[in-house]
Amino acid sequence: MNEKVIKLADVEEVCDFVRAAGMCDFDIDISDQRMVIDAKSILGVMGLGIRKELTVKYGGEDLSFENVLNKYAVA
Repeated sequence: MNEKVIKLADVEEVCDFVRAAGMCDFDIDISDQRMVIDAKSILGVMGLGIRKELTVKYGGEDLSFENVLNKYAVA
């Protein structure tokens, strides 16, 4: 299981992230400190909040998705 912490700054970044997650054929979860959501759900990701650190957990490999994750990764 891979794990990365990201921060999405606005609705456009949320859409970009969810679009990339939706292209993957494996499960991807995103969570804040209290809830775990399917990362392929735009409403779910928006519900977690914008401008917060979120943890992404995924079990597969996809170079395009990992490039998007790296774009929003928290240093």
